[in-house]
Amino acid sequence: MKEFEVAKKAVISASNIIKKYFKNVGYSLKGRANPVTIADLESEKILRKEILKNFKNDSIISEEEKSIIKDKSRIWLIDPLDGTVNYAHSFPHFAISIGFIKDNNVLFGIVYDCIKEEFFWAVKGKGAYLNNTKIKVSSTKKLDSSLLATGFAYDRAEKSEFYCSFYSSFLKKSHDIRRCGAASLDICWTACGRIDGYWEFNLKPWDVAGGKIILEEADGKITDFSNKSFEFGFEKIKLWGIEVLATNSKIHQEMYQTIKENLKYWRKKYGKIY
Repeated sequence: MKEFEVAKKAVISASNIIKKYFKNVGYSLKGRANPVTIADLESEKILRKEILKNFKNDSIISEEEKSIIKDKSRIWLIDPLDGTVNYAHSFPHFAISIGFIKDNNVLFGIVYDCIKEEFFWAVKGKGAYLNNTKIKVSSTKKLDSSLLATGFAYDRAEKSEFYCSFYSSFLKKSHDIRRCGAASLDICWTACGRIDGYWEFNLKPWDVAGGKIILEEADGKITDFSNKSFEFGFEKIKLWGIEVLATNSKIHQEMYQTIKENLKYWRKKYGKIY
């Protein structure tokens, strides 16, 4: 598939920029805890340039620059550097993420951790891979035997009690929880069985599009907090990530029920939460 080969080439080129600036970069803030670095910006320029050179009429939705909306049946969702807070603090856990959608189907996804040189990828119907090795989700069947992961949105200071209530609930029901700071990798680590389930609020479509197909091709499951699959159609795609529950599928119902119970409490207390 030409699109996949173009994306792979672009990701490798962008990763060289990210590695070049790692441990030697300053940052500015888009919000209190939302940094951006020169590596984010230069990585995105490389990805956009390579895509548009080959597919000039395609649409691109990405994090740092204004979206390019042309052919709505062909959409690239790009995160040039997922885990910028980690990157800005020289914490070696971040990735480039790309998902490509054609005619309401995610055809492939790439998530590349260029420091660990772990290239997660999937093409629809052909399975999911880490580098050249096929991957599958874990066989863990119960929440009480699970290792979970989560993240906190950029409004975490204002809503810390809300977010931590979910953390507390899952901490009581699982083996443990990791909070690594890169959503695309959390989804991919679920896909390859390093963790069993992951949840997070208020992500963006570019955070999840690449990982979504990788997880699903690895026999995992990803839904919102109503236990519904992400909806297609251009306007719906732009809403992906507001609620993310990604699991090995076997513990999905237990995790969904825990989230549902917590949301019921908060909605009764405050009404609309987010």
